[in-house]
Amino acid sequence: MKKLTHVDEQGKAKMVDITEKPSTVREAKAKASVYMKPDTMQLIIDRKIPKGDVLCVAKIAGIMGAKNTASLIPMCHPLNITSIDINFELDEINNKIDVISDVKIIGKTGVEIESLIAVTISALTIYDMCKAVDKEMTISDIMLLEKKGGKSGTFKRNG
Repeated sequence: MKKLTHVDEQGKAKMVDITEKPSTVREAKAKASVYMKPDTMQLIIDRKIPKGDVLCVAKIAGIMGAKNTASLIPMCHPLNITSIDINFELDEINNKIDVISDVKIIGKTGVEIESLIAVTISALTIYDMCKAVDKEMTISDIMLLEKKGGKSGTFKRNG
């Protein structure tokens, strides 16, 4: 069984020491889906949600979330993120928006959590901005799609 890295010999929580690790290029891509009513999707597309441009605000919120991950997740290291890209895929047939993030750094630890936080905060922002017209929206399928760099190498989700 693999040794847990976030606990000490007594089983107490600790932050992993990455002091001696080399800095390398690291990248992570994540996705979340927001399902909604057809009318809500159309209001977003037409930019007629009363709170403003939903996707613009959700993108900014996701970027801010990724940059603040260490403040939200106790054992995450503060990172000097070099790039955050957030895109939205609108699926009008299934009335969903897929939020996709791509986060990059040159550092000693990965950015998987930052990428996952980015899509989650973006999805929550979509919900917040649209809840007045659609309280039944669903956020689901939050997942890591791909990660590159570091000791464990590359991971790419199948399918």
